[in-house]
Amino acid sequence: MIRSISALMGVICLLLTASVAEARSVASINSEWRVKREDIKGAEAATFDDAKWQVATLPHTFNLSDGDDGAVTSGPSFYRGTAWYRKTLDMRAVPANERLYIQFDGVALVADLFVNGVFVGRHEGGFTAFRFDITRHIKTGKNIIAVRVNNAAWPHVAPLAGDYTFYGGITRGVSLIQTRDAGFDLLDYGSPAVAVSTSNVSERNADLSMSVAVRNSRSRSTRLIVQTRIFGADGKPVFSASKPINLKASEAGRVVIAGKLPNPHLWNGVADPYIYSVVTEVTDDSATLDRTVTAFGVRSVVFDAQKGLLLNGKPYAVHGVNLHASRAGKGGAISDLDIVEDFDLMAEMGANAVRLVHYPHAQTAYDEADRRGFLVLTEVPLNGTVVDTEAFRANAALQMRELIRQNINHPSVIAWGLGNEVHGTEPFVAATLKGLNTVAEAEDRTRPTIYAHCCQADDAPLAQTSDLIGFNRYFGWYKDEFAQMGTWADAYHTRFPTKPFAVLEYGAGGSVKHQESPPARVDPPSGWHPEQYQALYHEANWAHLKARPFIWGTFVWQMFDAASDGRNEGDHSGINDKGLVTYDRRTKKDAFWFYKAQWSAEPVVYITSRRFDERTKAATDVKIYTNQPQVTLKVNGVTIATQNAAGGIVVFKNITLSPGLNQIIAESPYKGQVVRDRVRWSLQTPVGALAQPDRR
Repeated sequence: MIRSISALMGVICLLLTASVAEARSVASINSEWRVKREDIKGAEAATFDDAKWQVATLPHTFNLSDGDDGAVTSGPSFYRGTAWYRKTLDMRAVPANERLYIQFDGVALVADLFVNGVFVGRHEGGFTAFRFDITRHIKTGKNIIAVRVNNAAWPHVAPLAGDYTFYGGITRGVSLIQTRDAGFDLLDYGSPAVAVSTSNVSERNADLSMSVAVRNSRSRSTRLIVQTRIFGADGKPVFSASKPINLKASEAGRVVIAGKLPNPHLWNGVADPYIYSVVTEVTDDSATLDRTVTAFGVRSVVFDAQKGLLLNGKPYAVHGVNLHASRAGKGGAISDLDIVEDFDLMAEMGANAVRLVHYPHAQTAYDEADRRGFLVLTEVPLNGTVVDTEAFRANAALQMRELIRQNINHPSVIAWGLGNEVHGTEPFVAATLKGLNTVAEAEDRTRPTIYAHCCQADDAPLAQTSDLIGFNRYFGWYKDEFAQMGTWADAYHTRFPTKPFAVLEYGAGGSVKHQESPPARVDPPSGWHPEQYQALYHEANWAHLKARPFIWGTFVWQMFDAASDGRNEGDHSGINDKGLVTYDRRTKKDAFWFYKAQWSAEPVVYITSRRFDERTKAATDVKIYTNQPQVTLKVNGVTIATQNAAGGIVVFKNITLSPGLNQIIAESPYKGQVVRDRVRWSLQTPVGALAQPDRR
């Protein structure tokens, strides 16, 4: 049963006193922003006139009109440059014993913040949260927040390249956080300031380590006490501890609390995604200053070169997909409800893992994975290109620290990604990834790192930079044959029998507008991507992957079609159409139903090629995806045959259609009922068989 984290948080909050609950206030400021996609001199000034600018609600991207319209020449053509965002706030001055922070959940790619015309700070990196202390910049009355956003190619800011659209804008929410002048450190890389780690996990015991970042913004030394309590999903306390810390004026520090959790209820994937809550409070000698509620889960994950992934000591079949954060009509400015819908569709298909590509995603994605029991891979945006500069390495390290500190509490996250398909063979390229690996290990010793390797030898230096290795393999799409997925995997496993590995990407393009049965081999750069070839690709590749349990995880590329403005192929330029579902989330392609028949416990009977509904040949095969043992086919009310399924597929050969409209029904008994699917195909009468015109 899926447990609601938000509902649990509500129960925990009821246990707190009113004075504690009022220690911090948070307000969303997503509405009534003014936006102009242009670099305008003086737009940061409080007196600047923005009355004629576009009014927008966050999240917002200034690439909505050009982010997925395709390449004009030989590359992406979407706008990459500066835009300004401005918002007016009517506020009171911040009291002397309080602090006011502004939090941006994501601004792509570089953001400069001004308050009342004064520069406050810059953030470089488009996909992680960040905060600024704006206490001294706020006055009573009218205040102007101005943000200069730039999504151009910065030589030191990752990503420098990538097969996706770099949507510019304030693409996630913005909020104000008002706290006391001592408490949690809200300048700790955008983190929640509380990090919970578990180790030596078993059904009998788990070691706990809680690291709490605190800050004293007062002008005098202060003694703070950090108290933490852990509650089960039923609201009952299971652990409590406290620890003091002395901080000088304007000093930040960290409190580490260790303990043991007896008889922990394990977070056990989709079967039982159990969540604990940590309530952490900071007090001084006179009052409670702040408190926060953090969700976390207790589980162990082991990557075994022979048995695959072990979750809590038991083999766990990882059925994964890749997910980009973009969709039709919104680009990269998607809402929390959009994310929930995406997870609904993944869960419907039977997926239990997701690789969030190729950058950190919004917190809602990680929260949904936690509560649904999805395993998560998440990565920093090192895609394609790295450069040999200290500035670039420093920015990559910053983004890695932000990724880990902001997401370390999520039990769904099983590894930190160093990057994807980085090119180049110069020594500095591998050295850059090794440096990131060092950063990740220093931040979190409970999870391994992983790198998505492609386009170089399997044992190239880049493949030696992370704890785990994953491969992007497209046998039978760009080149080679389907069968090479199996022969390649066997060869790698034989050569490196002690190295766990995953297939992080495999897939093929497919358009619901392109129908061809049986499909011929596809030329990927062409404009012809028949849906049937995509399905055939997945049938063949999944058969090879499923038969090799030593591969600890497989991740389809990709769950949904996604924006990649530099592409010019398929039925829509600017779209990578390898998704199992269309960009607008309206149509589940045949390949979606193939995986649902493979992975889902829900009964499936699905007739493929349903969109190939206008036919010119009477003889046709009817293919059905199912997780039932056998399927009966009926055509125009006549029962044709009943056949057993093989590998979740039933093919009725050489079925004859009648001229005109044909009704095809496939059905299978299930628990006293019938699971049924139906389609209608029209057989067009050949021109030579048409009746002669009336000669009267």
